[in-house]
Amino acid sequence: MDFAFIISAFVTLFVVIDPIGLTPVFIALTPGMTVQHRRVIAVRASVIAAALLFLFAFLGEQVLGFIGISMPAFRISGGILLFLTALDMLFERRTKRRDDKADIDDLPDPSVFPIAIPLIAGPGAIASVILLTGEADGTAGMITVLGVMVAVLLLVFAFFLSANLIERALGKTGIVVVTRLLGMLLAALSVQFVLDGIRGFGMGLGG
Repeated sequence: MDFAFIISAFVTLFVVIDPIGLTPVFIALTPGMTVQHRRVIAVRASVIAAALLFLFAFLGEQVLGFIGISMPAFRISGGILLFLTALDMLFERRTKRRDDKADIDDLPDPSVFPIAIPLIAGPGAIASVILLTGEADGTAGMITVLGVMVAVLLLVFAFFLSANLIERALGKTGIVVVTRLLGMLLAALSVQFVLDGIRGFGMGLGG
């Protein structure tokens, strides 16, 4: 396999999934949780995201096509769901729900949504995996893409495990500020997902 393809695949998936950028989002979505609880969520989210990306690596758009869902529709739905999460972060709805619950087992579990889907295995990551596997040359190329994908997911997991260290460094006030900022950024990202989906349907906005 061409070394340039390996580098290109790694850079593509690293930029799209963005392990560094996901870490403060992970912290904001798991406020005040213990190291053990965050580890469980990190493992679950990483495994689910990996399973989903492997599925699309082998079956690609056939999965969405089989159930009648286009990639633009997937982008729009993911954007809407992500926007609802952004609202929770902006208006402290998650924090208020935490304060109303005494048992940690009753706390909202963000591992599946929104961490695994659509933050890790979002429309961008899925589309990238489909594209890269389409460009791969034979079995060796497929193995290369899957290996690069696993490497990026391991980086995501490693950054998630450092969440408590980062949280302690920021302090309570810092976490509140970061949560609000990331809520705004997530809202903007969700709108971008929706706009990309609309453009994908051929309904271009503006130029």
